[in-house]
Amino acid sequence: MTEKNLQLLPIASLILAMLLWASSFVALKLAFRGYHPMQVIFGRMLIASLCFVVFIPSFRKLNWRRRDIKYLLTMAVCEPCLYFLFEAKALELTSASQAGMITAMLPLLVAILAWATLKEQVSRQTLIGFGLAIIGACWLGLAGETTSNAPNPLLGNFCEFLAMVCAAGYTVSLKHLTNNYPPLFLTAFQAFVGSLFFFPFLLLPGVGFPAHWNTEPLLAIAYLGTFITFGAYGCYNYSVSRIPATQAAGFVNLIPVFSVFLGMLILGDTLSTTQWFACGLVFIGVWVSNRRKKTLQVQPGI
Repeated sequence: MTEKNLQLLPIASLILAMLLWASSFVALKLAFRGYHPMQVIFGRMLIASLCFVVFIPSFRKLNWRRRDIKYLLTMAVCEPCLYFLFEAKALELTSASQAGMITAMLPLLVAILAWATLKEQVSRQTLIGFGLAIIGACWLGLAGETTSNAPNPLLGNFCEFLAMVCAAGYTVSLKHLTNNYPPLFLTAFQAFVGSLFFFPFLLLPGVGFPAHWNTEPLLAIAYLGTFITFGAYGCYNYSVSRIPATQAAGFVNLIPVFSVFLGMLILGDTLSTTQWFACGLVFIGVWVSNRRKKTLQVQPGI
């Protein structure tokens, strides 16, 4: 495989991951219509775990290092555990567009953590690109119409911000681990820990085990477990293993844009002229932040 292909493959995987993650907002809303949020999250974790069962024999051959346990636990606790708790609450209180707007904070949070812990350099060009993408993402959210689907947007947006803090901790921990563990194992570890973490929530009053069959919400949960937890996280973890964490996080700004396009295709939403300009600004920002000079080549890991 040529060097150019080695550079393009992680980028293509990131774009696919962002597209899948954008679709998860729609899937979560559909799943929440039929089941409690904790039932939905446990269901997607369980389905993803089942997808990884076949790979367990290969995981036994890994070179386990005791000093990595704290990073593995930090990664899994940050995401999916705390991340999904905050995001589930956020989607109950605020709209998907406003939640998507808050995701624009993730690249800067990752850049700060990666600079502090991984000693990754953050160039002026990257900061300019992040700035443009964040402005575009915020513009996109603010240009949307207000709906009744956000009963407490202030608290909901704060919960989404806390989810982004967890996502930043997850990304930096993941980057530290990718030098010794394959992305497939790290994705499986997240799913298994997530299943164990969210199972006790089913025992809480008012939650319990599902007592009825709702076809559409169940299909949404199956989609979340296979295409999002298994597929999107697998693509993202692979990309983080190949390029700097800061560069990978910059693609998160594509999520609100993809969310709008999916809304147009699936739900029949429309875009105003202002929102089209905002989408363009996000794409320009991501392109600027990921233009690499010759001295900044793709890295196989830390």
